[in-house]
Amino acid sequence: MRVKEMHPLCCITLESQGIGDGSPEPTLLRTGSAVNFTSRGSEVNAGGSDVSTSASTSVAGILYKWTNYGKGWRSRWFTLRNNGVLSYSKTTRRPDAPPLGDVVLIGSATASGRRSGRKHSKSVGIVHLKISSFRESKSDDRRFYIFTATKTLHLRSNSKKERLAWIEALISTRTSFSLTPQNNKVPILTRELSVSTDRLKQRLLNEGVCEGLVKDCEQIMLSEFTGVQGQFQVLCEERSNLLDTLRQLEEANIEAEASVINDGEYQTMKHDYHSLARRKYNEWSTTESSDDVEKQELEEASDEEEVHFFDTNEYFSEPVSGSGPISVDCVRLESQTDNMYKVDGKQNLTDSRYCVVRRKKLPDPIEKEKGVSLWSMIKDNIGKDLTRVCLPVYFNEPISSLQKCFEDLEYSHLLDQAYEHGKAGNSLMRILNVAAFAVSGYASSEGRHCKPFNPLLGETYEADYPEKGVRFFSEKVSHHPTLIACHCEGKGWKFWCDTNLKSKFWGRTIQLDPVGTLHLEFDDGEIFQWSKVTTSIYNLILGNIYCDHHGTMHIQGNRQYSCKLKFKEQSLLDRNPRQVNGLVEDVMGKKAAQLFGKWDDSIYFVNGEGTSSAKDRSEESLLWKRNIPPSNSTRYNLTSFAITLNELTPGLKEKLPPTDSRLRPDQRHLENGEFDKANSEKLRLEMRQRMSRKLQEHGWKPRWFQRDGDDGPFRYSGGYWEARERGNWDGCPNIFGEIDQQDLVNSFEGS
Repeated sequence: MRVKEMHPLCCITLESQGIGDGSPEPTLLRTGSAVNFTSRGSEVNAGGSDVSTSASTSVAGILYKWTNYGKGWRSRWFTLRNNGVLSYSKTTRRPDAPPLGDVVLIGSATASGRRSGRKHSKSVGIVHLKISSFRESKSDDRRFYIFTATKTLHLRSNSKKERLAWIEALISTRTSFSLTPQNNKVPILTRELSVSTDRLKQRLLNEGVCEGLVKDCEQIMLSEFTGVQGQFQVLCEERSNLLDTLRQLEEANIEAEASVINDGEYQTMKHDYHSLARRKYNEWSTTESSDDVEKQELEEASDEEEVHFFDTNEYFSEPVSGSGPISVDCVRLESQTDNMYKVDGKQNLTDSRYCVVRRKKLPDPIEKEKGVSLWSMIKDNIGKDLTRVCLPVYFNEPISSLQKCFEDLEYSHLLDQAYEHGKAGNSLMRILNVAAFAVSGYASSEGRHCKPFNPLLGETYEADYPEKGVRFFSEKVSHHPTLIACHCEGKGWKFWCDTNLKSKFWGRTIQLDPVGTLHLEFDDGEIFQWSKVTTSIYNLILGNIYCDHHGTMHIQGNRQYSCKLKFKEQSLLDRNPRQVNGLVEDVMGKKAAQLFGKWDDSIYFVNGEGTSSAKDRSEESLLWKRNIPPSNSTRYNLTSFAITLNELTPGLKEKLPPTDSRLRPDQRHLENGEFDKANSEKLRLEMRQRMSRKLQEHGWKPRWFQRDGDDGPFRYSGGYWEARERGNWDGCPNIFGEIDQQDLVNSFEGS
C-alpha cells in the first residue's frame, strides 16, 4: 500500500508516554522464525552445557557434511534456531565481512572462521527437529547422523566434545520447541494521542496570520494524522494475517513430513518382520555390523541433495503368498562345499546353510573409458569384410549370452510357487505364476543398451545358487547358426531350451526374432511350452536408444489351462507404454482369469473374464513385481541379480571347467575396467572363433547336450555336475588359451 504524503504545513508533536520523551522507539517484534540471542558471539568448546541451559538460545557453528564420493566431506555453516529449525549453507571467506551478531558458537574452528571474516551464503537445506531423530556414530567419535523421513545428514565435528555439544543443543531445542502459536503480536498504540499545536499557533499569530487560517491548519494536521494512523493499522493487520498464514503452512508442512514418517515406520516394521523371518529360517545367517550399515548409508549424492533412504524391498523380494521363498543372505562354508548337493544320495538344491554372499556392485574401473563414435567406426571400416571387423568392447556389457539366459530366471521363485500351487490342486494359480515368470524375463532389458558377449563354440556357464534353490547350466552348441542350449533344475521343476536370434536391420531399428521353444516340466508331469516375442531396438543412429517387446506369446499346457499374452507395441503417442494383457482359458475355451500390467514393472490378475477398465479392477491381485534396481548403477544398467552372474566367489575358480564364461579374458578385463586389454583379447578370441566352421566340418559335437532326433531341441545329456564334483574335466578344451588350430581340432575330435 502506498502511503500518501503529508501536508507541508503539518508539524505534529506526540505527547504519549514513550513517544517523544527520549525513550527508545517501539519496534515490531519478529515472530515464528525470530532468533532470541542470549549471548554475543560466545564460544562453546566443551561439554555443550552452555548450549542446553537456555531454551531460547540459538546455536551456530561449522560442521563437515558428507556430500559424495567425489567431494567427500565439505565444511558447512549450521544454524540451530530456537524455533526448531536447523539450516545449513556453504561457507566462503570474505575479508571485509561484518560480525555475525549475537549467537552461541560451537567449536574453535567456528570462532577462527568468524574472526577471519567468513561469509555465509543462503541456506541450501533445512531440517525440522520436531520430526527428526539423532544418532551418534559407533565407529567414529566425531560423527553423528540426523534422520528424517526423506533424508539423512551425515555430519562430522572436529572433536568428541563438539559432537556432544551439538547433540545436547539439538535435543534441548527439539524438546523446548512447540508448534503452538506464540503471543508475539505487534504492539499497536491504542492510547489516545494528544496533538499539541500551541507552538504552531503562537508562531502563526506572531507572524500576523488570522485565527481562522490557524484553525484550518489544525484541521489539516488532524486529518493527515488520522489517515496515517489508519494506514498503519491496516499494515499491522496484513502483517498479522501473513504470520498466521506462514504458521499454518509450517504446520501443514510438518504434518506432511510426519505422514511420510508413518509410511517409513510401516516399511521399518515390514523390514523387521522379514529380518525376524530370516533369522528363524536360517540359523547360519549373519547380520551386518553397525560399521557396515554406516558405510552403506554413505551413498553418493549431490552436494545439495541429501542421501535418501530406500525401500527395504531393494534387498528383499516381497513374497506374493505364504509358499514363496524367503531371500536370505548367507555365509559360504568352504569346508563343506564339495558335498553340498548330496543328502542321502539325492540332490539338495535348497539347503540355505551353504549360500554364498553375493556382491552388490561391479569392481571400480581401473582405466577411464573412452567413448567410441559409431560414424568414425563405420568410416574406418569402409571396404573391409564386415565379418572380420572386431567391434570394440565399448558396445558390450560384461556378461555373455550364456549368462544372459540365466538372467531370465531371476524370478525363479514364481516357478517354486507354481509347483506348490499345483501340489495343492490349484492348477489355475500354477499357470498364472508360470505366465508371470514368462513376462518377468523382460524386466531386465529396461535401459540395457549394450550387447552381451557372443560365446565361443563349446563355451559353457554354470550358475549354482542354493539360496534360490536352482542349478543352471548352458553351453553354446552351434556356431552357424548360433545356438545356445540351457538346462535348469529347481524345487520340483525343470526348465530347458535352445534359442537363436534372427535379426533384421531397418535403418534406424534392429528387429530381433527369437527362434526356439522354452520348456517347463513339473515333477507331477505337467508341461508348459512357449516362445518369446519380438524385440526391437530403436534410434540406433539418432535419439535416445530404447528397446520394446511386442507380439503374442502362447503358453501351452498339456492339462487343463493355457494362456495367451499380448505385448502391446509402443507408439510415439502412447502415454502408457510396455503394456501386457492376457487371458487364461481352460480346455473348453472358457476364460478363467485375466492378466494385465507392464513387462518392466508388475503383473496382476483377476479371476473370471475380468474387465478392460482399470478403474473397475477392484479384485486385482499382484502376481509379480520387479525388484528395485541398484542405486550404484553404471552405464551398463545391470540389475542386482545380473551383477552377480560373472562373479568369481572364493574357491569357485578351482572348480570350474576351462570353458566357463567367467574365465573368458576379454569379458573379465571389461568388468575390471581394463579396456585396452579387453579389446586386444577380444580380437584374439574372435580370430579363434572363425575356426568354429572348420571344427563343425570335422564333425564336432557338444560336450554336455545332445539333440532329440534330427531336428528336435537340444537336451541336457547329464554328467556335468558329477564331473564337477570329481574335478575331472578331461575332454574340455582350453578354448581361451594360446593353442594353435590343429591342437584345438584334435582336442575337439578326442571329445
